[in-house]
Amino acid sequence: MSPLFWLIYPLTGALAGLLAGLFGLGGGLVMVPALLWIFDLQGFAPAHLMHLAVGTSLAAIVFTGTASAQAHLRRGAVDMRLAGWLTLGILLGAALGSVLAGRLEGETLRALFGGFLILVATKLALELQPGTAVTAPRPLLLLPAGGGIGALSVLLGIGGGTLTVPLLLWLGAAMTTAVGTAAACGVPIALAGTLGFVLIGRDAAGLPPASLGYVYWPAVLGLVLLSIPGARLGAVLAHRLPARRLRRLFALVLILVGVHMLS
Repeated sequence: MSPLFWLIYPLTGALAGLLAGLFGLGGGLVMVPALLWIFDLQGFAPAHLMHLAVGTSLAAIVFTGTASAQAHLRRGAVDMRLAGWLTLGILLGAALGSVLAGRLEGETLRALFGGFLILVATKLALELQPGTAVTAPRPLLLLPAGGGIGALSVLLGIGGGTLTVPLLLWLGAAMTTAVGTAAACGVPIALAGTLGFVLIGRDAAGLPPASLGYVYWPAVLGLVLLSIPGARLGAVLAHRLPARRLRRLFALVLILVGVHMLS
């Protein structure tokens, strides 16, 4: 691997962490499009680009998500009952998502991700927030909700916070609890997704050296180096910068990236 990419990967991780800390969004929204572009520059096989980007993003989220979840646990911001029921559904959904990812063409995964980016950007720009549920959360609701979150998150290579936080807010959780619990749920999503992409890519021909299935480990290492410091800086800047203006600018960037991925 060219020495240039040992610089590009940490910078990408820092940017993903910064934006995650600044806007409360998962780093996968940034890492997957960036990895898609970087892997193309490295000359990886076009047929594997999207699967490699998603699998590598999930592997990086295992490390960054664990650090985030530990920080929230220390502050008592994780509702273990909600996290437990959601995780059961998440593991089942992640298994389904991995199977689906193995059967989908890279272009289909790319289109799914592009459409999801546009939806997230719209929510971000319009500052849409869910109302509060009338009834208390029940396991019969949390299990299928976790399944849907796990399946979609694995397909897209994200930690699931973009989906889990609105669900928990709708269920009446405080924002700090919603964010902390979502961070805890993101770890099993990333672990199950990483394992799934390792398995579905184990027999793929033409993968780059140092990859295990659809996970390219040099990129994982580079991304993790600066993503956690980047997230901490983003959290600090979130209290000092004009959040609404920055949110709308970031939403515009996400829309442009999403449209490009759909084209």
